[in-house]
Amino acid sequence: QVQLVASGGGEVQAGGSLRLSCAASGSSTRFTDMAWYRQAPGKQREFVASIAIEGQTVYTDSVKGRFTISRGNSENTFYLQMNSLKPEDTAVYYCNVDWDFGNWGQGTQVTVSS
Repeated sequence: QVQLVASGGGEVQAGGSLRLSCAASGSSTRFTDMAWYRQAPGKQREFVASIAIEGQTVYTDSVKGRFTISRGNSENTFYLQMNSLKPEDTAVYYCNVDWDFGNWGQGTQVTVSS
């Protein structure tokens, strides 16, 4: 099974930045689609951003212009650069590959204080 390890979370003040990383392993082929989701306390997990193998990116409206998803030089590593963070961005962030919603990894906590 594919293993997903998300890292880079932490606590920042509003307006700050964080860079999340996801390392995906356990597959002999390159993943086609990579995505970030998040889940705030008491809320459902929601889509944040995705990047396709050809480079196309998609963002949820609330993060457009502030977050950037990118692939790393390593084929199965990708990132989420988060700028101008807001308290409402506070959540556990999970990475996902190829829309496999049965595999999320442990996630990384992001806390934004006002």
